Amino acid sequence: MSSDNTPAIQAHLASIGRAQAGDREGWLALFAEDCVVHDPVGTSAHDPEGKGFHGHAGLGQFWDMMIGLANLVIVSHRRIPCGDNVCACLVTATNDLEGLKTYTEMIVTYEVNDAGLIVSLRAYWDTQATMAQLAAQGVEL
Repeated sequence: MSSDNTPAIQAHLASIGRAQAGDREGWLALFAEDCVVHDPVGTSAHDPEGKGFHGHAGLGQFWDMMIGLANLVIVSHRRIPCGDNVCACLVTATNDLEGLKTYTEMIVTYEVNDAGLIVSLRAYWDTQATMAQLAAQGVEL
């Protein structure tokens, strides 16, 4: 199996594709019922307690707050498999929402179960840098 053909990396690439396509239901279908998403890891405006989003109901809320509102272009620059079921990926995401543009670099880890469904997604990115980009464009935070 080539390193870009592991179940974890395939889930990562499918997640990006469905997010960019605005395919909410298709994106949710990539996740196991008991999944947890931390995007970003830690506290943020949309996850003040830093507990992440759990299950399909939680992921639906995450989609509606973050992905569904965005006009995303996501590029996966490097994918590092750790066996078949875990990978770490270097990713950049650009967003243009109503003329407000942000550019975010992140490292995202994915863990999939034996069925290839995502059980854990953890995105590490600097929320302060994103807020600074918005502030520079006149957004009051």
